[in-house]
Amino acid sequence: MRILSALAVVAAFTLPATAQNYPQEFEAGRAEYLAACAACHGENADGNGPIAIMFDQRVPGLRGMAIDNDGKFPLLETFMIVDGRTGVRGHGSPMPVFGNRYKAELGTALGDYGSEAAVRARVLELVYYLQAIQD
Repeated sequence: MRILSALAVVAAFTLPATAQNYPQEFEAGRAEYLAACAACHGENADGNGPIAIMFDQRVPGLRGMAIDNDGKFPLLETFMIVDGRTGVRGHGSPMPVFGNRYKAELGTALGDYGSEAAVRARVLELVYYLQAIQD
């Protein structure tokens, strides 16, 4: 019995993380993903969310970001895309600017610096989750 328990623990840590099988430390990021991203990118981050058919361009899957970047997850670039407040965005981009959205939700309750820290933490949790579910 102990051998089976040990094998289960080893398997849990050696299986690749997916949208269904991810380390529990990323639960906050997963919750953020499900609330903010899954409608377009799909619950499994495969690009097949329920409203993806409404866009002219195919909504990208998010589990191959590391593969598409020579095996390294583009953490900073992903953070900046999700946050959306830096860099130039194309006209008509369907990707929401979550940094502004999250900041507006907080209002002035935490002050300027506190609000910014909370926004960045929220975006970072989401990005860490995306990193954890890479194929």
